[in-house]
Amino acid sequence: MASYAHPQHLPAPALAADRRTSSPLRHLGPNWYAAVMGTAIVASAGAALPAPVPHGFAVAVWALSALLLAALLVARAGHWLHHRDQARAHLLDPAVAPFYGCLSMALLAVGGGTLTLGGGVIGERAAVAVDLVLFAAGTAVGLVAAAAIPYLMVTRHQVDAGSASPVWLLPVVAPMVSAAQGPLLLPHLPAGQWQEAMLLGSYALFGLSLLATLLMLPLIFGRLVVHGPLPLALTPALFLVLGPLGQSTTAVNSLADVAPTAIGGPYAGAFEAFAVVYGVPVLGFALLWLALALALVVRAARGGLRFSMTWWGFTFPVGTCVTGAAGLARHTGLAAYDWLATALYVFLVAAWAVAALGTLRGLMAGRLLTAPAPART
Repeated sequence: MASYAHPQHLPAPALAADRRTSSPLRHLGPNWYAAVMGTAIVASAGAALPAPVPHGFAVAVWALSALLLAALLVARAGHWLHHRDQARAHLLDPAVAPFYGCLSMALLAVGGGTLTLGGGVIGERAAVAVDLVLFAAGTAVGLVAAAAIPYLMVTRHQVDAGSASPVWLLPVVAPMVSAAQGPLLLPHLPAGQWQEAMLLGSYALFGLSLLATLLMLPLIFGRLVVHGPLPLALTPALFLVLGPLGQSTTAVNSLADVAPTAIGGPYAGAFEAFAVVYGVPVLGFALLWLALALALVVRAARGGLRFSMTWWGFTFPVGTCVTGAAGLARHTGLAAYDWLATALYVFLVAAWAVAALGTLRGLMAGRLLTAPAPART
């Protein structure tokens, strides 16, 4: 979702030689999965709106995201096969390693879109099977990333308070995406223990991700206050903070939708009340952060901000706020949330179009698959 800064493991002369001689796959980092996430959320968020976008448009965008995921999985496999030194260096680079959370979220986002939009294309049973596989794989990868990347930050990465970045949220927010996608699969599971396990397991993933996010957010805001704005190229990464906020609001509302079929007694009612009690203030904070992030992006644009892969940060996090607002509209009946979801979706589509166009231009010019240059302040 962001282009990473100058790799810390290479000296400048070696980096210059690397840029001249490397193959296109050598610098294909895990951050490229953000393009898949950003594309998939345009489809699924459009389908979740109170007045859904045309079905054909949503299906076409979902199909594009699925093709992008397949192509990127193959390309990243080639990266690990032919450039293992660079792949290992990515894991040891604190600017790159957090992007492994994007692999999990890309799998989950495309899987959810397959279930909600792909049934008419590949058949209902096939859509459920595909989503089941992608959900299982995405959840497993997300849990590994949520544990392994913080472990590397503690034991191997050289970080300080001034290097804190919203990118650090990527590994720990991945389980929250699983929590939001679990309710889609729940009705297709056998009644009883299976559905209840999916419901409570999704709430466990919600809690895991939420508490980890609460550990990270003070570091990120403290870095901004004490050390000032992020480097220009990383400024769009401020939108990543919207991800756990919007996704958690989406998760609790989606879980409340399916709770009555999975668990009895007073719990279903409590989960529905929790969706509103939690979602309203969290989405309110998301709008506050959106205003702050927009102001800093405008400042960066005046300072010479140019396109990079960071611009995909404008897509998926905003899309989670669209689905979060749509969920609150269902459970509160307030038209204000309908309007909010629609307005955010317009922003999402515009951001996606700009990011996609910039990526195509960058690929054609050969700029996006070279060694990343040092970030400018």
